[in-house]
Amino acid sequence: QVQLVESGGGLVQAGGSLRLSCAASGSTGGINAMAWYRQAPGKQRELVAAISRFGGTNYADSVKGRFTVSRDNAKNTVYLQMSSLKPEDTAVYYCNLKQGTLRIDYWGQGTQVTVSS
Repeated sequence: QVQLVESGGGLVQAGGSLRLSCAASGSTGGINAMAWYRQAPGKQRELVAAISRFGGTNYADSVKGRFTVSRDNAKNTVYLQMSSLKPEDTAVYYCNLKQGTLRIDYWGQGTQVTVSS
């Protein structure tokens, strides 16, 4: 089993920045992709950014150029640097990772990000 603990959420004004962190612990061997998702009230959970074990990244169109995903494999930690935040970025942000050849999903508990206008 893998446990994911997120940190770094909070309240920020539009145009501001936040950095989210997500640390994995437990049986962390074989971690593949790590990612950030978000879910706003009344909306489906959506992929924000993902990063492979070797550093390849992909982003939702809505965050390209504003958000940067990175990871530290030695620390089993993934980060999301968010800049030029907009009110529409307000959501609960969830950390996700896939493990092993079966790509088993693990999720964090979520961290609230609120962007005021």
